[in-house]
Amino acid sequence: RRGPQGPKKGEDLVHPIQLTLENLYNGKTVKLSLTRNVICATCTGTGSKNPNAKTTCDACNGQGIKMVMRQIAPGMVQQMQARCPQCEGSGSAVKPKDRCTDCSGKKVCQQKKVLEVQFDKGMRHNQKVTFSGEADEAPGTVPGDVVFVVQQKEHKTFQRKGDDLLITQKIKLVEALCGCAFHVEHLDGRKLVVKGGEGEVIRPGDVKAIDDEGMPMHKNPFVKGKLYVRFDVEFPNSGVLKPDALSLVAKALPAGNQMEIDKDNMEEVTMSEADLEHMGKGGHGGQRGFHDEDDDDEDG
Repeated sequence: RRGPQGPKKGEDLVHPIQLTLENLYNGKTVKLSLTRNVICATCTGTGSKNPNAKTTCDACNGQGIKMVMRQIAPGMVQQMQARCPQCEGSGSAVKPKDRCTDCSGKKVCQQKKVLEVQFDKGMRHNQKVTFSGEADEAPGTVPGDVVFVVQQKEHKTFQRKGDDLLITQKIKLVEALCGCAFHVEHLDGRKLVVKGGEGEVIRPGDVKAIDDEGMPMHKNPFVKGKLYVRFDVEFPNSGVLKPDALSLVAKALPAGNQMEIDKDNMEEVTMSEADLEHMGKGGHGGQRGFHDEDDDDEDG
């Protein structure tokens, strides 16, 4: 058997807060002004200036609901329950002459309050900061909570996954082959100098990691994730390298495959620029316009 239940809790007030990745890396404190309903101090939530005045709604006898008749078809009516329009379902209503002058019989007054919201280092998208009992007050209910929800903005340089960060770094082919060095401006303003290993060749799409340069861990900000670097190697355009330069490059690099061409048994073709988005959508080499020549012979 269940015991008596306490007063129900009011609705929570939820506010999404847009924060940059810099805010979440360094932490941020925001002051927010909030307007909420509080129990009227003059009438203590009765809505009446006379504590002995009758507040039971006469229209519904304090039930908060009324039985109404609704026509559902010609000659057919349905009896149903509806919220009392006079007391708005509360079961109590104060007569105009007895209404509290401070709250006009509404039982609550509006109050402005400034909340100082601390967003800690390392907080994540959709994480919440809760102020218990700071939502609207109402007679016979426990105030709900004010909840601030982190909405992480996209960043032009860094991508975040958990406590790790990712950047894409463009380097030229000479840097990929002969060594590269570049700087990264981090989310706290520091400039990191990143160098490749001696003799290290970087291929397109290679990924490297730098320890302890990711996001700080929430509630343990001295522990940080990794900063991942994905490399995009820029190749020179066609025709940029002259024959003498190509000869020097060929001598410096490991030899490529040497193929003997048998002109009697091989056919030489050329390549042109193409886009895989066009693959399978017709064009030269397709089957359009083909027909059975035997049909023509039979018709002839």
